[in-house]
Amino acid sequence: MGGAMTKLLLIQGANMAWLGRRQPEIYGTTTADQLNEMLQAHADEHDYDLDIFYTHVEGEAIGRVFKGVEEGIDGLVMNPAGFTYRGEALRDCILDCEGLPYIEVHISNLAQRGIKSVLASAADGMLMGFGLQSYLLALDAMLDLLQKRNG
Repeated sequence: MGGAMTKLLLIQGANMAWLGRRQPEIYGTTTADQLNEMLQAHADEHDYDLDIFYTHVEGEAIGRVFKGVEEGIDGLVMNPAGFTYRGEALRDCILDCEGLPYIEVHISNLAQRGIKSVLASAADGMLMGFGLQSYLLALDAMLDLLQKRNG
């Protein structure tokens, strides 16, 4: 970080582009565009660069993680969404990027829904169950984690 702006990559996994349209009883009515605005405002307020990437394809998510590392991202925050169940290749990608901090985020509480994330073992931490606030908490946690790591 040493003087340069912190760069975070947020990946929104399968089905997240339909936020606000699918299962509003679980995910609410805020759209993906509205969430993006909220997250970019957080980045502006806290003086970091946030790149938000949506994909329904696990291979594209893997490619974006590797590209992000090559571009010098400081941390990865991801809602794996549909990749949560069978994202072993994505998990392995994250583990291959040794030293890349990763925080997993979910709008709902997976444990209450009987869902186990296959990506959790690669995560430094998880935030879930606080609705869209989970994203802000995850971004704050990532900034705190990076600050502690970098002194």
